[in-house]
Amino acid sequence: MKRVFPLIALLLSTLILSCSTQEKTRQDDVLLSDFADLAKSDFALNSYRIREQIELLVRADHDTLAPDYRTRSYYGSRANLLWISRDGLDTRADTLLYYIERAPEQALSSRLFPLKQMKADLQRARTLDFDDSNNKINQVYARLEYFLTKSFLRYTSAQRFGLVEPQKLFNRLDILKQDSTRTTYRTLFDIPMQHLSGKALNVALRKIYNDSVAEFLHEVQPQSKLYHQLLAQLNDPNTPASQRPKLQVNLERSRWRLNDYPENHKKYVLVNIPSYMLRAVDKKETLVMRVGSGTSETKTPLLSSKINRMDVNPQWIIPRSIIENSIIRHCGDSAYFARHRYFVRHRRSGKKIPIRQVSWSMLNSPDYLVIQEGGEGNSLGRIIFRFENSHSIYLHDTSTPSFFQRQNRSVSHGCIRVQKPIDLAIFLLDDKDEKTIDKIKYSMSADVSTLGENGRNERKKYASITTDTLDMDRIISHVKVEPAVPVFITYYTIYPDSEGQLQDYADCYGYDAIIWKAIQPWVAR
Repeated sequence: MKRVFPLIALLLSTLILSCSTQEKTRQDDVLLSDFADLAKSDFALNSYRIREQIELLVRADHDTLAPDYRTRSYYGSRANLLWISRDGLDTRADTLLYYIERAPEQALSSRLFPLKQMKADLQRARTLDFDDSNNKINQVYARLEYFLTKSFLRYTSAQRFGLVEPQKLFNRLDILKQDSTRTTYRTLFDIPMQHLSGKALNVALRKIYNDSVAEFLHEVQPQSKLYHQLLAQLNDPNTPASQRPKLQVNLERSRWRLNDYPENHKKYVLVNIPSYMLRAVDKKETLVMRVGSGTSETKTPLLSSKINRMDVNPQWIIPRSIIENSIIRHCGDSAYFARHRYFVRHRRSGKKIPIRQVSWSMLNSPDYLVIQEGGEGNSLGRIIFRFENSHSIYLHDTSTPSFFQRQNRSVSHGCIRVQKPIDLAIFLLDDKDEKTIDKIKYSMSADVSTLGENGRNERKKYASITTDTLDMDRIISHVKVEPAVPVFITYYTIYPDSEGQLQDYADCYGYDAIIWKAIQPWVAR
């Protein structure tokens, strides 16, 4: 870049053109000497002085958003100027200011952007209105260069990725284990998504340099139907002020760019935890049922996966926390283990340990598993819907369906309990084969206990079919779900029902308050 930019070049070319034409024009009386004042240093753009002023801005900037750090590091490395060319400023600046002026309509606070300063400086640059205070030409252009970049990165990052990172926000909330040297936390947000990164910010900087500002500003706008529904309600003058923070929080959720969405699929299963409802959709067919989710101490993690298998009469491998809090004190009580159909197995060898030989140290050791036999009375119910995840979380039936009548259905250790397991099983089948459906129904009602008479007699009054009358040809233990069906476990406190109408739900895990605290400085009120 040359040291001095010829700001008056355009004006001079106009004068020369007017002198060479034969027609009388309004410039006929204009002389070259009339532009003499513009040749003074007060109107000369100097790249070195601009960079000096930018360095002062970098040192004075202590803002802590990710785009702010990238802006400082970019100009701290004395990289290319992005908005200032040999001809001054072009329409890219106007395009950006157009979007920023309308940011409050998109629920973004004007506090994110020094809009007033940028508009004033752009006016000075366009009208050559400079002075000897803090508005010398190179100071004005330095401010424009720095603040346009910072505002561009802030705006595009907010619209493309949201104002907060949910993993950072949620995955250090609940302590899993803690000792003198280490603290581990529960993973509460495990949905694959795009993240604001250095690479993403570099892409945005290249868009400025390559004159793709307008295209990129359009590209980063959230596209989901939910985002526009929430935004319309937020901007509705009839929306109560008390509802605005909740709408803002759910708008923030809708800005997060997940790798997959339910609407990308013709067939899927969706659980929105605050609603305590499951919605299974297959084209125009919709199945809706109540669910129970994890308690506030054992929250159900948010995730997405694919249901690939159904297990009928599954065994339940009991979590260590339950063994330590509820089971270990019954060590030596064979009747307790028989009544609950618990047995103990060595983890590595798979060998069953007779209950009379089970010691307290075995129950306290991760080398031994306590397992509840499948069948009537199993805590997982009669069927479980499995999908890959790192939390041992599944959808499953329940042995205590009475809780579905409650409004607050946070009852589990993290899994999702479903109200209509047989209906869900049939829904998941691609081929609704009557024989397969009959086997599932039969197996879910059969007494398949193998623990002997003592265990069976405890439960005989609950079983509809006894072991002696089992039709083994109708017993089925596994059903493969082909093709696998996407499952989404999400968390919205304002979300559309099956008719597409927005519904309001209680914030059962308190996540709204956490998000609101993080975004409050940066959202329009």
